[in-house]
Amino acid sequence: MSGWSHRHVLDLASFSVDDFATVLALAQRFRALPVSGARKLPALQGRLMTSLFFEPSTRTRSSFELAARRLSADVQSFSPSSSSLSKGESLLDTARTYVAMGADILVVRHRCAAVPRALARDLEAAGERVAVLNAGDGLHSHPSQGLLDLFTLARHFDPAAPGPAALAGRRIVIVGDVLHSRVARSNLWALTACGADVVLCGPPTLVPDLFADFTAAPPPGQSLDPVARRGRVTVERSLDRALPGADAVMTLRLQKERMRQHLLTSLDTYHRLYGLSQRRMALCGRPVPLLHPGPVNRGVELAGDLLDDPSLSLVDEQVRNGIPVRMALLYLLAAGEAAAASTGA
Repeated sequence: MSGWSHRHVLDLASFSVDDFATVLALAQRFRALPVSGARKLPALQGRLMTSLFFEPSTRTRSSFELAARRLSADVQSFSPSSSSLSKGESLLDTARTYVAMGADILVVRHRCAAVPRALARDLEAAGERVAVLNAGDGLHSHPSQGLLDLFTLARHFDPAAPGPAALAGRRIVIVGDVLHSRVARSNLWALTACGADVVLCGPPTLVPDLFADFTAAPPPGQSLDPVARRGRVTVERSLDRALPGADAVMTLRLQKERMRQHLLTSLDTYHRLYGLSQRRMALCGRPVPLLHPGPVNRGVELAGDLLDDPSLSLVDEQVRNGIPVRMALLYLLAAGEAAAASTGA
């Protein structure tokens, strides 16, 4: 698309409202394609997507690879355990090996923040045209998850035209371990860009007060915020006070090692104070959608019957929407790379 200017997708802080609109519109077109019969589009035929996943993943990796195949791209997968990393090869040299094999897009997931950005910078410095797509880096960002969450909510609020306007003025409650969540950070940038007000809820050890100012200024290395006016971010300690008036609720996975780090007293106490149930969701005042990026700890973040309630839970819909959203990102990056190559940029 002519308005797309991103050579890489590394976070959502650099996305304008038009960027979000472009991704959502394209995802809606891909989502409308038949799910039976001939599913492939020739859009990326002859292109190669390489997935460099340095940490485990089920949903993200599988949906990126499905998305690439549905666009007729070739897919190449990387396995850390059988790679030359075990022989001392650097991440950059590993990436350059795959670029030399013809990779057009590198989808990178790593437990350390800024690895995708560093690879993109170093590959550009080496004159490589490959696009880098961040599939999750440390506690920093998970842009495709933030976009699929945004798309899922936009489709819920306005199925016919799921764009940024569908989120304007909405009150979205995010519950749980925000401090250690790259998903929450990406959602904060995406939701506030589209005009939603976000309420973060959890204990101080998992939701520090400083998150109220998270989107107040662009992150280090970015001079300007591309969004003129964002929605507000507030922090609320009581879930029973956060839920009334909510338009949607997202709960985050609670990692059990938080107890070993003395950030929680017990899982039972956490569930009692911050776990979602049918009774708790009723505090919203009307049926509202529930999201969770997965995987879910039943009985900790939320009750099993709530997760399985199709009238409220959009968790399966999030998984479904991951494919068209990632198709949109791959298509836009491949189109942008082709345009750059044709102009010699």
